[in-house]
Amino acid sequence: MRAPPRLGALLCAAALAVAGTALVQPTAASGTAAVCTVEYSVTSQWDSGFQSGVTLTNNGSPVTDWTLAFDFPGSQKVAQGWNGKWSQSGRTVTVVNESWNGTIPAGGSVGAGFIASWSGSNPPPTAFRLNGVACDGEPGPGDPTDPPTDPPPEPGGAPPKLRASGNKLVDENGTVRRMLGVNRSGGEFMCVQGHGIFDGPVDDASVRAIADWEVNTVRVPLNEECWLGLPHINPAYAGTNYIRAVEQFVDRLEAHGITPVLELHWSHGRYTGNDNHCADTEYATCQKPMPNAQYTPAFWTSVAQTFKDDEAVVFDLFNEPFPDRATSDIDAAWTCWRDGGTCPGIDFPVAGMQSLLNAVRATGARNLVLIPGVAYANDLRQWLKYRPADPVSNVAAAWHSYNFNVCVNESCWNEQLAPVAAQVPFVAGEIGENTCSHSYLDRVMAWLDGRGASYLGWTWNTWDCSSGPSLISDYNGTPTNFGAGLRNHLKGLS
Repeated sequence: MRAPPRLGALLCAAALAVAGTALVQPTAASGTAAVCTVEYSVTSQWDSGFQSGVTLTNNGSPVTDWTLAFDFPGSQKVAQGWNGKWSQSGRTVTVVNESWNGTIPAGGSVGAGFIASWSGSNPPPTAFRLNGVACDGEPGPGDPTDPPTDPPPEPGGAPPKLRASGNKLVDENGTVRRMLGVNRSGGEFMCVQGHGIFDGPVDDASVRAIADWEVNTVRVPLNEECWLGLPHINPAYAGTNYIRAVEQFVDRLEAHGITPVLELHWSHGRYTGNDNHCADTEYATCQKPMPNAQYTPAFWTSVAQTFKDDEAVVFDLFNEPFPDRATSDIDAAWTCWRDGGTCPGIDFPVAGMQSLLNAVRATGARNLVLIPGVAYANDLRQWLKYRPADPVSNVAAAWHSYNFNVCVNESCWNEQLAPVAAQVPFVAGEIGENTCSHSYLDRVMAWLDGRGASYLGWTWNTWDCSSGPSLISDYNGTPTNFGAGLRNHLKGLS
């Protein structure tokens, strides 16, 4: 479903510690300046930095070509920003509109976000200036009330802190581990469609049902616009609320000894080329061929800052890249995959896998990172050649396999995948079939078992087993015929 058209603007977002909001009330301005309201919010703060945003509402006459300025009370320094041209001189911060969001109609709003450093303390600015005219007011509401918590979960032991060691995954004690489990879809589409955050329950009882299948890993697809809180997303499902819901789900998974994999599934950027899925919008309402340079590095900076102190959380950089559908030059596609920039056939500036990995590592996060191949993550033939450099050597190759993909038999797997699985940890982040049976699933799992690789079935949702494909018919864990193949196999391994 297409998101409603709105001014392109970003409020802010991320998680860890919410530092509150400051609301500047509207005040009449002299001359032709508009009456305005400015809301400043900090929704993520860590030991040396924070993520924040401003929302400017025009309560007067239409404004064109806006400039918003404010002064930091402390030593804060803006490092990067979006939805505006950010600069700082001394304590004075200025953001100037982009070409596409310069007009604010009467009653309209525009937002912009940034990441900054701080030391000592992080007090919010209290005075803002729109085109040189002050908007004065008082601090606004504080942190939202936390929602009720679940009953204490049954203990399941802490999940391992996984690391790459050769072509295996090991825990903090050096014991070889495999990631075996399911995907839990919903976080990528419910928020942008205005229906909520997750599709179905994610309470403790639902997690217990997943654990009963002997699952040790759950992959959680995310939406970057919802995480970052872009204003076309319902605020109830965006920014702080979205991040808190993800954090709480991660906590529930870990309480049952389950490894959470956080994965970017839907992202921003209008794509009109071959194999497009929503060419009429730039919003994150479908799969795109590659991540975008505008928002995705900020998304991963924020996610990594949120979970860098929890190395049991695994990061999956981008669901299913397909730059090879945008160009017939396979080397150009793989170069785009790694380096990003201006890529053949893709309408927007691309963030490559190297830049996303750099964004994660720049936060100090050492978590395991999964990096998928091209052709919707089904082709890894040049993964080793174009593999991004990781300063902490903690990455794994990610592969997706369905019966309707190109590489669907053992001879192809032996030729294309075995060389990769021989050198780096190998994770099949999605496996499935659209037959409402599990004959293909059985073959994939047998091949992966023979190489000590990891795999996650798609998906733990109560959809149709042929179009999901769905593993379950209810959230108590009753399997579909397709899901029975995965459940019985996992139980047989335990």
